[in-house]
Formats: sequence, structure tokens, C-alpha cells
Amino acid sequence: MTTNFSFDEDLNQVIFEEKATLLKIILNRPQNMNCLTHEMIYQMKRALEACEYNTEIKLVVIKGIGKAFSAGGDVIRVVQCVLAGHWTFVTKFYMKQLLLDFLLATYAKPIVFFINGVVMGGGAGLSMNGRIRVVTEKTVFAMPEVLIGHYPDVGVSYFLSKLPGHFGEYLGLTGRQLDGAEMLACGLATHFVLSKDIEELENKLEKLDNNDNDTILNIIKNFAHTPTLKEDSPYKRLDLINKCFSKKTVEEILLSLEHEGRNNEDKWIQNAVRSIKLASPTSLKLCLKTIRDAWDKTYKDCLVRDLIIGAHIVRRTVNSDFFEGARATFFDKDRKPKWNPPSLEQVNDEMMERYFIDHNHEDWDHVLKMKHYLSNLRMKTSKL
Repeated sequence: MTTNFSFDEDLNQVIFEEKATLLKIILNRPQNMNCLTHEMIYQMKRALEACEYNTEIKLVVIKGIGKAFSAGGDVIRVVQCVLAGHWTFVTKFYMKQLLLDFLLATYAKPIVFFINGVVMGGGAGLSMNGRIRVVTEKTVFAMPEVLIGHYPDVGVSYFLSKLPGHFGEYLGLTGRQLDGAEMLACGLATHFVLSKDIEELENKLEKLDNNDNDTILNIIKNFAHTPTLKEDSPYKRLDLINKCFSKKTVEEILLSLEHEGRNNEDKWIQNAVRSIKLASPTSLKLCLKTIRDAWDKTYKDCLVRDLIIGAHIVRRTVNSDFFEGARATFFDKDRKPKWNPPSLEQVNDEMMERYFIDHNHEDWDHVLKMKHYLSNLRMKTSKL
């Protein structure tokens, strides 16, 4: 795997604009679907910390340039860093990303996310923290991590666990894409606005002279619509999704789907079965375990847990499925990953437990310090 960076393209990865009482944070890597880098995380965290108690700024807007809000973290750079021997740098980057997510979740001022395009992985981790999440007809949400040997991390398991019924397990285990209407229906979004109206809505928000939440919501409601779900939307099949995805194990979920598929030609069932069979067996079990584990956890608890699991993944203490998935998807692009173990039955409880324990390694100190720091942060909002 060779490094293929274009440093010219990566200048000004985040644009910051102050308009009257509004701070705009604009993700600016459109050629890379606004995938998050260490520099982007650092710049956003620094700007948000400086702005939080600036009395002149009443509201923060976060959006992306191009066809994506953010398609997640920059997997290619992560893999290249680890293979070059810099796994500790990757965990530090991840640590800062989790701190940024935590800051957004507990921010003292209103934040409006304009999710007008693709939002996946780390992009979802950012935007799902906002109390105001605006989507459009161009929005595409997905958490496809299990298909590349990872799992829905960056605290996303917390949000997936709070969706109606077992819809969160369905999204995490299949990587199924949702459109803006489906995001609104299941609660991942708070408002649906047509993309052509976003600029005018921004202009209205720029004239805000206070940060009263009701005032902000009233402005957005003037542009909001209630879209109609497509007839083939899986969200209209929530009863059957609950029946299948409420099972205790991934094996039982898959068997239930296959059973339903014998008597039901609904395409979502066949697609779900196909996706699960293509995904990393280890990732599937890790995904289900973390979502179920999040049922009675706080958001902060989930971030602490994801930090430990993430460090195990880049350290390859259990297996190398993430690197194999990245190879097959982003490097060789053969779409034929060789998972280890190759079947669900071979992924045992002992393997799962290893993801949740601290690692005995001299370079682990900064991870443990971060875990302690994050664990002791005082939440500013009780709902998290």
C-alpha cells in the first residue's frame, strides 16, 4: 500500500465563517467526501472551545461542501499510519475525535447540523450529537462498518440503541442506507428541509439576535416539511424487523431472516441476508454486542468503551479484519475480503471479551489516561 496524498487539496480542510451572531463550520474536503482527518478534528475542537462562551456568537451551524456532509473518518490514512508503525498516533486521533463528539453533545450553545448529502461513520458521530439535525431529499445515512471489518463506533451505538424497536440493530448489522424521510421518521433527524431552501434558512439564522431554542426552532419550522416514506422503505416493515432483529445472537437473527424470506418476497429481507453474509463475522457480533450494551449506558460510557475497542482494532490484538476489509474496499478494491474467522460460529465469547479489556503494552498509557479523563468528565446535559 503506497501513500498517495495531495497536500494542495488538503489545505483549508475546514472553513470557519462568522456571520453576525452565527459561526459556520464548513467541512471542506469535497473530493474526499469530507472524510475526517486529524487536522479537521483538531481545528473544529479548537474553534468550538473558543466559541462556546463567546457572548457575541449565539448559534453554530455545521455543514459540508459537496455531495457529502461527511462519509466518516479517513480510513485510508488510518490504515497507512498503522502499517507504517504509528498505531499510537491513530489512537490519539481517535481519542480527539471522541472528545470532539463529547463536546458537541454537551455544548452550551445551540448547534444546527445541515446534513445535505452523505453521512456515515464519523460523520454520523458528529451530527447525531446535535439537538437540531436538518436533513434533505439528498441525504443518505448509513453505518456500513461491518462490511469493512469494523463496527458502528464513535458513540453511534448509543443512538442506534435508542431507535424504535430493533431498527438500530437492523441498520448496524446490514449497513442499510436511509434517506432523509426515513431518518426523520425513525428519529435520527429532527427536521426535513428541501435542499433548495437551505441557503435561505441559513440567511434567516444569521439574523438571530439571541440563542433561544424556541426562536431557532420556529425559524426552521417555517422551512420544514413532513416527507412521505417510500412504499418499499424498511421502516414500514418495523414489526417484521423487530421480530427478526430482537433475537439474542447474530446467528439467530440470520436464521430468522432466512425463514421469513422463504415465504416473503419483500426485497429488504433478501438484501439484509446478503449484507450480513458479506460482512465480517467478528464485526457483526461486536456490532450487536455494543448496541445491546448501550441500552442501559450513557453516551459517555459508550465513548469510553469505543476508545478501548478502537485501540484493540488498530492494534490487531484479536484479528486483522479491519485491515483486510480496508484492503478489499479501498486499496486492491477486489471486494473479496477474507475474514478471520470466516464464520459466525467460529467467533466465540472469549474473542468478544478481549475487545473490552485493557491491553498490557507500554504504549497503552495514553489510551488509559484518556479513558480515565473521559470517564471523569462532568456531563452538562442529563439526557446523555
